[in-house]
Amino acid sequence: MSFVPSTRVESPTERRNPRTLDIDRVPTAELLQLLNDEDQLLPDAVRAVLPELTRVVDETTARLAAGGRLHYFGAGTSGRIAVMDAAELIPTFSLPPGVVVAHHAGGQAALTLPVEGTEDSVELGARDAAAVGPGDVALGLTASGRTPFVEGALRAAREAGAFTVLLSANPDALLADLVDVHLGVDTGPEAIAGSTRLKAATAQKMVLNSMSTAVMVSLGHTYSNLMVDVAAANGKLRGRVVTILVEATGLDESVCVDALAAAGGELKTALVCLLSDCAPTAARAALEISGGRVRTAVETVRST
Repeated sequence: MSFVPSTRVESPTERRNPRTLDIDRVPTAELLQLLNDEDQLLPDAVRAVLPELTRVVDETTARLAAGGRLHYFGAGTSGRIAVMDAAELIPTFSLPPGVVVAHHAGGQAALTLPVEGTEDSVELGARDAAAVGPGDVALGLTASGRTPFVEGALRAAREAGAFTVLLSANPDALLADLVDVHLGVDTGPEAIAGSTRLKAATAQKMVLNSMSTAVMVSLGHTYSNLMVDVAAANGKLRGRVVTILVEATGLDESVCVDALAAAGGELKTALVCLLSDCAPTAARAALEISGGRVRTAVETVRST
């Protein structure tokens, strides 16, 4: 089989790292230190794009609150990170399935095994973005900032009128002109050239963690720094719900357990009851009016 030359990617992530030239010659402890040294550069690189990320969070919050959806598009490592973030929001914040949707080039099969050619298909990206509407947010993840699958998705999403975002590890990404906001995290060359599953991928995980968490906080899924939309689906989580109530109210565990029982196991309802000394029916009504925001619901009850 002959080798057919293809596109050479121009991106900081493709350059050779001068700090790790001897990584294959040093003892294990030093090898790990070299990797860790590179990882230490990431928080500052992410911090540099926080102004742009602020705009993305605010726009996403507004669109989700209005009934829109958040779509992730990625291939390979980037796509897997997107799938993980979307999946974890469901149990962590009791987010209904379908609000945040991850589209991975090659579909489910490509999560564990490579599906050849999918990331190079502009058409496949456009097809996967067919469900994106004008009230949605489309976020494409690509370390190099040029992946054709992501390009196709972002072009289709932009044509549909969606708010578009590119998350890359290349400040000069080719696809930056396609989007409303480019989050170009300058992670520099990888410790080992030839893959972006190290620093670029870690930075993408950091950005998505911050973004989706900030959106969930803004939508009222927390009270203070406590998760109050936990889906208590197992023994550990049921215990966590009681701990959250104790932390939020300062009341005895027995009082919190009784409040949970009276509220039918609904953490937010029990919390509003305890904070405002009201019945579960009044707490539920206030939460409905407040869009699920506990602080607003408590104020509503106290003002009536």
